[in-house]
Amino acid sequence: MSIQYDNPILSEDDEKIISTAELSLEEKFDLDELKTTFKKRAYYPAIEQMFIMHKNGYPASRIAEIYGMSLRRTQEILKDLGLSRTVSEGRIISPNVKRGSGDALGAADLKRRTPLDELELPQSLDDFLNYLSVIKAKSPNTINGYRSDLILFFRFMKKHKKLCPGNEDISDIEIKDIDSNFLKKIRLMDLYAFLAFLENERSNSSYARARKVASLKSFFKFLHTKAKILDDNPTADLESPKINKRHPVYLTLDESKELLKSVDADNKHHLRDYCIITLFLNCGLRLSELCSINISRIKGDTLVIIGKGNKERTVYLNKACISAISEYMAERDQMSILPSQSDALFISERKARINMRTVEKIVKKYIGDAGLDKGKYSPHKLRHTAATLMYKHGNVDIRSLQLILGHENINTTQIYTHVDDEKLRSAVSSNPLSEE
Repeated sequence: MSIQYDNPILSEDDEKIISTAELSLEEKFDLDELKTTFKKRAYYPAIEQMFIMHKNGYPASRIAEIYGMSLRRTQEILKDLGLSRTVSEGRIISPNVKRGSGDALGAADLKRRTPLDELELPQSLDDFLNYLSVIKAKSPNTINGYRSDLILFFRFMKKHKKLCPGNEDISDIEIKDIDSNFLKKIRLMDLYAFLAFLENERSNSSYARARKVASLKSFFKFLHTKAKILDDNPTADLESPKINKRHPVYLTLDESKELLKSVDADNKHHLRDYCIITLFLNCGLRLSELCSINISRIKGDTLVIIGKGNKERTVYLNKACISAISEYMAERDQMSILPSQSDALFISERKARINMRTVEKIVKKYIGDAGLDKGKYSPHKLRHTAATLMYKHGNVDIRSLQLILGHENINTTQIYTHVDDEKLRSAVSSNPLSEE
């Protein structure tokens, strides 16, 4: 069997796992870093899928089977990518991380460690996670994020307080013995020490550190106000790391039109591909949301999707979307589709629901055909494009845009209120001295 980085043999279950996977903000940045660092490697086309498979507990032997590689070669690639820690831990070591004793790749990483989901937790953490699940109705991905953040924090605290052997790897530290007395002794300076550890020893970005601050604040607020374990909340004065705001990367209106024109009618799946790009540019869908669209959830001009955090959201379809779906359905009705996939809107060559990697390749192809920068634009940038076009040309207010995009926090939507270059140029030109 030849190595097939571009066209792996995926089962229906594999495709479903990959197409519906949700990555945290930290994981997305780690993945972007990997793809940038290893862009010239032969296995570059498979990096994202391998990352998601590793996150979902795939053993190296299964990944080897999917790509037609030897087990040894697969292990070499995973180690190259920094994915050689315990699979079920679902974490990566960024390729440019400062290798300390706790992050060195070697014998310590290859020995068996207790998976995070099997680790015996302190009662306080168990209670907090149950609270998030039962009372706050947080998604499993969100809860797992809190779990991993707080496990790392507890392990660091035991090492910081010298309550474990100095040479013990941080990933081997047990935390089941942490009790209320331990928690009551945690001070603001201990939290600062943890943040310094994240930055200096683990090379966490400001985004990753901000997420961990949010986890700590939520946990200690629970201990203080709900569990009544703490008289004072040590995170009350803890500030989140400053995150530099970035303008979203997006296509202009003319570039968007060129992208739609680039879909070649001679292409076998041009109606499907045109529909995909139309929905991205008009509805601002996430990649996972587009792949998971079911025909049964389309009613007239409305589409119900499952968004981030497993939340349902209604998307309203404009004339362009309705027309594109209608034309594609005529083609789809002639396709041979696996019975189990009959409700999926977008179908791949394998007669099943299209996966995220395939959609990415479709978008990249037409980005290139339109004469645009394939390295700069992606499906997520088309989501940015839809939001920016609605805000700039449709006079959509920020609250409406928040609902359209499915943002839980309006601060996330604020990035689309940036002043574009044309307005800046016009403002400077309006200066009465501009003609002098």
